Amino acid sequence: MTQAAKSAARPLSPHLQVYRLPLAALTSIFHRITGVGLTLGMLLLVWWVASAAYGPSAYAAATGFITSPIGYLLLIGFSVALFFHLCNGIRHLFWDAGMNFEIAETKRGNFLVIIATIALTVVSWFLALV
Repeated sequence: MTQAAKSAARPLSPHLQVYRLPLAALTSIFHRITGVGLTLGMLLLVWWVASAAYGPSAYAAATGFITSPIGYLLLIGFSVALFFHLCNGIRHLFWDAGMNFEIAETKRGNFLVIIATIALTVVSWFLALV
């Protein structure tokens, strides 16, 4: 049997196109991504606060950017990242205490984190815009 025939007959290991990641793995990956996003979002907020020390023109420029559509989009993304990281971090505290390791409890925790993230984001933006 030639080398090409051997490699063609061998089964391929599952890849991301074939293998579906469990929701717990996706929330774990997203937890790390939101941690990076929070760091980047804090740079925006530090720029806004520091611009107040540089005078009215710098503050007006920073406030103008933050209240633009792109600024609002960044702030919404920042708040989603903040609430997801918070809710998933609370779930990790339960895991550190040795709780909720059963599959059904983990699945319920996944959905609770996602629902709480959406609810907290919507409520905070509703209260901010009212």
